[in-house]
Amino acid sequence: MPGSWWSSLFADMSPTSFFNLSFLPKYGSMFIQGVEFTLLLAVVSVLLAVIPALVLALMRLSKNRVIKGIAGAYIAVFRSTPLLVQLSIVFFGIFGSFNPRITLFGFLTLDTFIPCAVALALNSSAYVAEIFRAGIQAVDGGQTEAARSLGMTSWQAMRLVVLPQAIKNVLPALANEIVTMVKESSICMTLGIMDLMFAAKTTAGATWITLGPYTLAAAIYFAINYPASKVIEAIERRMRRGDKR
Repeated sequence: MPGSWWSSLFADMSPTSFFNLSFLPKYGSMFIQGVEFTLLLAVVSVLLAVIPALVLALMRLSKNRVIKGIAGAYIAVFRSTPLLVQLSIVFFGIFGSFNPRITLFGFLTLDTFIPCAVALALNSSAYVAEIFRAGIQAVDGGQTEAARSLGMTSWQAMRLVVLPQAIKNVLPALANEIVTMVKESSICMTLGIMDLMFAAKTTAGATWITLGPYTLAAAIYFAINYPASKVIEAIERRMRRGDKR
């Protein structure tokens, strides 16, 4: 039988062995779906966070103390409370009565995906807002003065001159935020979300192979995040060389 050689390969391995992967023929598809869900959730969450984060960054730079205070309070709350607490409030509170039992692509259930994406986006927007704020402040003030001297309003100077340069400055940091979100999305497993960590936990519970599934999950996370971080570093170095020229 096709699986017999695979089973015999791990026949003598202990259930607590790091390298016992005998569960793969039966549960491999669950890990594939978990990877798809994890990547989709990470990308969607960061994309949802970008616009609110930009608004928060502009509010933080406002001269109006009330507007600046509201943005500061939002950022302080979401950066100072656990993500699990935020996720639970969004999932059970805001979306408690929202149950669209719709499944897409065979594995994506909207009644769980939407609350998780919203909670992660709300959390991420607090961090991305600070990234945007730093990027905007990194643009030379002379750029704004030059734009104003040409007759532009403050908003036109920000939209046409400052923001394009700021976005270029923050792109590597935004890419890093996606890498971070791939890891942080694993917390959604506590709510029964079918991500990579849920696949590992379910497999461990069903097979009593306690370490192999988690070792595989760790290896997959590493295989996603480490190459991505190196690509981001390479892009960042290239952008710095372009700035020097």
